[in-house]
Amino acid sequence: MKQRANEIRFDLQVIASWIEPGSKVLGLGCGEGELLHFLKKNKRVMCTGIELNEDKVAKCIEKGLTVLQGDINEEVLDYPDDAFDYVILSQTLQQIYEPGELVCSMLRIGKRGVVSFPNFSHWRVRVQLLTTGRAPITKQLPYEWHDTPNIRVIALKDFRRFSRETGFSILREVAINTDHHEKRGNIVEFLPNLRATYGIFLIGKR
Repeated sequence: MKQRANEIRFDLQVIASWIEPGSKVLGLGCGEGELLHFLKKNKRVMCTGIELNEDKVAKCIEKGLTVLQGDINEEVLDYPDDAFDYVILSQTLQQIYEPGELVCSMLRIGKRGVVSFPNFSHWRVRVQLLTTGRAPITKQLPYEWHDTPNIRVIALKDFRRFSRETGFSILREVAINTDHHEKRGNIVEFLPNLRATYGIFLIGKR
């Protein structure tokens, strides 16, 4: 049975709308496989995933997905060039030690990449840092500084500059305003670096 788009997270709805039916897709850090399962059921996509967390891998397998347990930085090295139409890195870039190397690997093994991340320059983050003088905690970044899995803070403007410095192209970008794991949200066109909670980018080789 097909799943309706509004039954998955809003950011994943946007990503899913970019994926062509019948494509080959690799999900990096795919979690419990929510997006891959949707693409498989609704767009006849051939899905593969890589996820470090063993319990989440088990959830993916329960959904009938093919998911490898391992470190995405290492596992991507085993795939041949242009093995996939899309390689998706959803809400994981901020946890990567060598983001430039990983993005280059994504665009080696995939014809296109999709990258999304929380926008650290959202106005609530700015106000909280200004008024409290402490590391901000928001629904999108819900951790204390000492227990967060996020090792980088990224703004939309940062990613655009990163693309120029690393040497890949941004083919499409959407800024959205939604809470963590929410199924509803909206696209932000006015002052996105200030007002969006997440950025989503379709990238390609230059």
